[in-house]
Amino acid sequence: MDNRPIGFFDSGVGGLTCIPYVMRNLPNERIIFFGDTARTPYGSKNIDTIKEFTMQIASFLKRKDVKMIVTACNTVSATCLPMLREHFPDIPIIGVISPTSKVVAKSCTREDNVGVIATKVTVASGEYEKKINKNNPDLNVFSKACPAFVPLIEEGIIDNKIMDLTIKYYLDDFIKENNINVIVLGCTHYPLLKDRIKSLYPDLEIISSSKEVAVAVEIELKKRGMLAAERSGENVFYASDITDNFVPMIQRILGKSEDELNIRFKNVDNEY
Repeated sequence: MDNRPIGFFDSGVGGLTCIPYVMRNLPNERIIFFGDTARTPYGSKNIDTIKEFTMQIASFLKRKDVKMIVTACNTVSATCLPMLREHFPDIPIIGVISPTSKVVAKSCTREDNVGVIATKVTVASGEYEKKINKNNPDLNVFSKACPAFVPLIEEGIIDNKIMDLTIKYYLDDFIKENNINVIVLGCTHYPLLKDRIKSLYPDLEIISSSKEVAVAVEIELKKRGMLAAERSGENVFYASDITDNFVPMIQRILGKSEDELNIRFKNVDNEY
């Protein structure tokens, strides 16, 4: 048993979409979350820059004595996992892409056409295609970068016509030309668009990377005997810049008021 917290991080608020699944499945676990809101989005940045930011945040979480680090960001998972595991060999590190790809490979058949929507960097890496086809070589997998989604979500522009038009701009031709019937939300921001996508394309099956990484966390903790024996302390949500949208987005994703959440919000003030 291990009562230390689990460390999650993302380029912004998107990685928060993993947290409700962890809270529900593992109620004894304590969470430290870091959202790099001052430097979001990562998905269009140079890979060396992404690696630099990732190392800064992982080092910050290590100083907080986390028992596990979850890269709740597909862009980081596509580019930085080998580096992180080399630098922090004593800390289990979970990415987003591998567990999601296994679910896609297991649940889909050769009759399906799978569309992965993600950031530019994630799409360019080809990690989803490689990992899905490694587990199921018969699947047809197509990818589409949707770079405007993350900035809009970070601004809270979700449930309105602007977002609907943006979704249609990226997905109408992509779905039609490739006969897509399964969409993988290959960015942890994108589950916030699930209802909008479903309303526009009701026949699509949607698979979320946020849900699958929470399952992977539970499996890994059980395998290593690192589950928390009891709840000790509060969840802490750090941001490199506590924007006007940071706390409301946490409340939206977790479905509770600030008083109900038993969490603290902290601006790290360049501590990372």
